[in-house]
Amino acid sequence: MGMFLNSRIPFESYRMVKRDAYFVDKTSLLDELFPFLEVEKRFICITRPRRFGKSVMASMIGAFFGKAVDASPLFDTLRIAFSEEYRTHLNQHRVVYIDFSRMPQDCSAYAAYIERISHGLKRDLEEEYPDIDFGFRMDLWDMFQTVFEKTGHNFIFVMDEWDAIFHKDFISEKDRRNYLEFLRNLLKGQAYVEFAYMTGILPIAKYSGGSELNMFVEYDMATRVKFSEYFGFLDEEVDKLYETYISKTGEPRITREELALWYDGYHTAAGGRMYNPRSVVCALTDNQISSYWTGSGPYDEIFYYIRNNIEEVRDDLAMMISGERINIKLQGYAATDMELYTKDQIYSAMVVYGLLTYKDGAVSVPNRELMDKFDELLFTNHNLGYIYSLAKESEKMLKATLAGDVDTMCRILKFAHDTESPIFSYNSETELSAVVNLVYLAARDRYRVEREDKAGEGYVDFIFYPERKGADALILELKIDSTPKDAIQQIKDKKYALRFAGKIGEAPKYTGRILAVGISYNRKTKEHACRIEVLQN
Repeated sequence: MGMFLNSRIPFESYRMVKRDAYFVDKTSLLDELFPFLEVEKRFICITRPRRFGKSVMASMIGAFFGKAVDASPLFDTLRIAFSEEYRTHLNQHRVVYIDFSRMPQDCSAYAAYIERISHGLKRDLEEEYPDIDFGFRMDLWDMFQTVFEKTGHNFIFVMDEWDAIFHKDFISEKDRRNYLEFLRNLLKGQAYVEFAYMTGILPIAKYSGGSELNMFVEYDMATRVKFSEYFGFLDEEVDKLYETYISKTGEPRITREELALWYDGYHTAAGGRMYNPRSVVCALTDNQISSYWTGSGPYDEIFYYIRNNIEEVRDDLAMMISGERINIKLQGYAATDMELYTKDQIYSAMVVYGLLTYKDGAVSVPNRELMDKFDELLFTNHNLGYIYSLAKESEKMLKATLAGDVDTMCRILKFAHDTESPIFSYNSETELSAVVNLVYLAARDRYRVEREDKAGEGYVDFIFYPERKGADALILELKIDSTPKDAIQQIKDKKYALRFAGKIGEAPKYTGRILAVGISYNRKTKEHACRIEVLQN
């Protein structure tokens, strides 16, 4: 067993994953990989956002195919064991497993980074094949070729996070070219490569458009159907995990609906929806809904993407934060560019990194977890102009509403409308939705805000479900060229207050006040009016 060749690392990594109470069996992926062995199209690259199980799958593949450790105890009880080719391939292959995110200590140069990999592989080959004379200073690929010529042995290459080096500050454009040349020399056209499986975030198309890595077939989440179900959690998989959570947790604090609200919403090209797997597992393990989207560099910051085109993007941000979708022409390769200027480039990069989801030609914010990241952006970046200003005013708007201070509410709405932005022209229900979300942005810390109805022309309707028992609930109706009294009458006629009642025989879900909030706008006078009534104490 070596550092990279026939290493026991993937086995140990996958063994720990399987021991987790919230393990999901994705081993059917292996059955789909068998046809790729020893054929011309034996190079595949899986690109997915962070935390979508790429490394888990890489460990699984290395543990299954590799000779280092008998993996029967791991896989005999899993789905792959029912495959006709299960025993044919289990632990029957020589695997080179490389995690490209691993760095030498105090690494500050590409030469040191690639030397660790090259030297480690050479040493592994020398130890595995002590009877072969590799000569003096033989190149790595020539050593593999020598092994193949003398023994007929070929190798499966499993390469995790192939693009990790691209995120390092010390890497120059020349270093990138050298790195791609290293991968090309190691893999392309080499008879000793039985199969190459590569994962990462960045698409390879940008840098392999010539000849370096164009032997790889890339499978991303937004445009390729194949392998869609193996990265991320499906709805039925989360159902089973939730059953496990309920059975093993003494005082469950999470509802099934909350898991969907916070971590679902990613779309695949196959038409399915995906949960962020890491966040689901962390929430169930901690017995707490929270944002588990931890940072790992500037690529986690939304502002990193929009900083070069704030003026064109910020109206879209306001619309997306209100739950709307923005049409784009997806450019997956754009994420490899360090400078992003057009909206299509910016949103495409955000899709690649999982900050937005893409479906049917449009992008949107996938779930509450990511919406919190967008909220954070609005509250902390003054460069966003009117959006930042309204975010700061939203705390006052909520306090004024709860206090019945309609004068302050009207002042804030006038401030919003006076900004020079087309979303405040009130030409459509969609624009009204964006306004409501912005002026009540601070409410999201204490309320689950839902847009309930889209019926009718010229009004929007929201319900604010309080997170804390005993807090006031809000039902909000906004009308154009009418009165706030009419808006409140609409709330009464639709009996929205029943949304807060419990089932028959159960206690009400909320024991605080239910406030009906009517807001109107007169397009002729350009004035807002507000009215608040208590529907229930």
